Amino acid sequence: MALSVGAISAALLFLSAARASDQQAASIVQPGAPGQSSKTLSPETVVTPPRSPAEADISFMQGMIMHHSQAVEMVELLRTRSHNKKLQALGKRITISQSDEIKYMKQWLEDRGQPVSMGHGHMDHSAMGGMDMGSMALMPGMLTAQQMQALAKASGPSFDHLFLTGMIQHHGGALVMVQDLFDTPGAGQDNVLFDFATDIDNTQRAEIRIMQGMLKEEKQ
Repeated sequence: MALSVGAISAALLFLSAARASDQQAASIVQPGAPGQSSKTLSPETVVTPPRSPAEADISFMQGMIMHHSQAVEMVELLRTRSHNKKLQALGKRITISQSDEIKYMKQWLEDRGQPVSMGHGHMDHSAMGGMDMGSMALMPGMLTAQQMQALAKASGPSFDHLFLTGMIQHHGGALVMVQDLFDTPGAGQDNVLFDFATDIDNTQRAEIRIMQGMLKEEKQ
């Protein structure tokens, strides 16, 4: 039976629409790291699932969540104890970037079926009380309970000095954590994690230089 031109055209349109629908359904949106836009991946660019994270990858993300959380707490003190506008602006920048990174790290861990906090056995540094964590240990560079208490009691220029020296110490610890990650065999192989850790390193090095400049201004 011969088909009419109209029927053939309708069939071709249907097949074209179905093909376009299949292509759209196959597209995958890959979330970007903090500060970066998401990417739409075509079926050709989507390869095998990402490799399982190394134990050091998981520990790094869990530890950095705790590390960032203390930095955010330090900035909360800054808001009511300092009148230095330049320092206030830096504190706002730290809060925004590190709060965003905390959310990203938690999601990274949850997506891989991992807890967002590490057990006591993973930590081997001094005890901390500034974040109401009791006897939980510190990650590199984190302020001790005594340092946090001194910061909470200070105000004005005295607070500014303690904040700057403390945050430089804190940021320096983050650099150690990144280096330890990259020095661990088999760790940091995930491209997303590698880029994220590298971004932390670059950002905190830049902020350390800014804070060191502020300390020099105190002496002038």
